[in-house]
Amino acid sequence: MPKINEERNLDFDTVVERRNTDSFKYDFAVERRAVKPGEDPYSLLPLWIADMDFKTSSFIQDALIEVAERGVFGYSDTKSDYFEALQGFYRRRHNYDIKDPKWVTKIPGVMVGLGMAIKAFTKEGDSVLIQEPVYMHFADVIRNNNRNVVSNDLVYGEDGRYHIDFEDFEKKIVENSIKLFFLCSPHNPVCRVWTRDELQRLGDICLKHNVIVVSDEIHNDFIFEGSHTVFATLSEELADNSIIVTAPTKTFNLAGVQIAHAIIKNQTLRRAFRKQISATGYGLVSLQGIVSAKAAYSKGDVWLDALLKYLKGNIEFLDKFVRENLKGVKLVPMEATYLAWLDFNGTGLSPEEVQDRIRNKARLWLNNGVFFGKSGEGFQRLNLACPRSILTEALNRLKAAFD
Repeated sequence: MPKINEERNLDFDTVVERRNTDSFKYDFAVERRAVKPGEDPYSLLPLWIADMDFKTSSFIQDALIEVAERGVFGYSDTKSDYFEALQGFYRRRHNYDIKDPKWVTKIPGVMVGLGMAIKAFTKEGDSVLIQEPVYMHFADVIRNNNRNVVSNDLVYGEDGRYHIDFEDFEKKIVENSIKLFFLCSPHNPVCRVWTRDELQRLGDICLKHNVIVVSDEIHNDFIFEGSHTVFATLSEELADNSIIVTAPTKTFNLAGVQIAHAIIKNQTLRRAFRKQISATGYGLVSLQGIVSAKAAYSKGDVWLDALLKYLKGNIEFLDKFVRENLKGVKLVPMEATYLAWLDFNGTGLSPEEVQDRIRNKARLWLNNGVFFGKSGEGFQRLNLACPRSILTEALNRLKAAFD
């Protein structure tokens, strides 16, 4: 019997040296003005951008090594085995049946999908609806395409979780003649896993007013409370009125290989979307992206399950540390993602003072909450997808800075 290949990269405690590797997370503090002139660019501990400090699945690593050893990197595309890997992954992990390979459009990244949707379904001067505080590049891609940002701000409830103001959602649609809505599900940075009822209510309002839904579900594998509902599974009507954009890149730490998918059941929407991609001159995704995604979706489950267990431990460690050591700071319950949303508004310090202590005393590089919208003021986003030793060092620095 042939030996069964086993997953090798299940050690999430070992620190992988990423400095001086052209890592955007580690090597660009000077260019990003995170440090002052003359300061050591590596004096900040970076827990900002959403990539992980873990080695990806060994199956993905082996697949990329095989390509490198072949030494030919020509134009490449996907065949039926690629679709079958993608389809199988979503069936077993999300109860979502992507029935037809024609539904899938390969793109280099999720944000490219949002940009193409803006061009396909709106015109300059139109407004696009988002729900702040939300991933900052939602607003960026809207404004950079000469559209207006309209936000149905999420409500920070007394239970410490965020909720949707549905009346305001519909009001904003009507008042601004909205035709396109960007949904973040699960939500980055507020860590919500939207319930099926919440998503259905949003979807029904969008159907009522002819609003197309683009659902960014790139964090859909990082679920720690509840269960993720793929927006297109709510009903056939909503499947026909939505574009699901997702990727293996967050899940398997593959952001650098540039591969994502726009899943569009409705042929009319799909043609309009693909026309915009064609207009850019973009054609085939990278060979490395194809190889990585196929290996991830067909052989990555063991690694992913181990990763989720480790991240859950990091969440529990962070939650306990904040409650016991950081007076006035609250961790928004982490239903999803590996990006903690920390509320510093109870410290008695201004958002500027909080940022100063984090950057200049704790020497941490986090995401200032205001970048996610005005309603994020006083919050900080912390990436906990790192070895426990790094997380411990970061939290001890925070404690020292705020004692």
